[in-house]
Amino acid sequence: MLNTPRHFHVSSVLNRQSIARHGLDWTRMGAARGIAGSRRPEVEGIFVCRDEDVSFFLQINNTGGPVDVWAVDDVDEESLLDNGNGFFYLPERIPAARIRLVRSDVPAQ
Repeated sequence: MLNTPRHFHVSSVLNRQSIARHGLDWTRMGAARGIAGSRRPEVEGIFVCRDEDVSFFLQINNTGGPVDVWAVDDVDEESLLDNGNGFFYLPERIPAARIRLVRSDVPAQ
């Protein structure tokens, strides 16, 4: 059974077109650095957070520019994995049908 509190993903605006078309897919990373500044995927999956943690990810924005916030539907919390640092990810691609842009062009803080 799915536990579906709202989850979010924060990504560079440079990824917006790809995300809108293909969904969230770590194998397509390359247009911009990850939110923590990584140049390649840190895990084989998609990092997500709850609403109360979005501001943290906006503050650590190391993408080099503004970011978007995407809502992610139907997250099975039992499928979330900890990357070892207390951040959680889904070990799967998330299709475009399960996401929607909720904030755009949030400037680097």
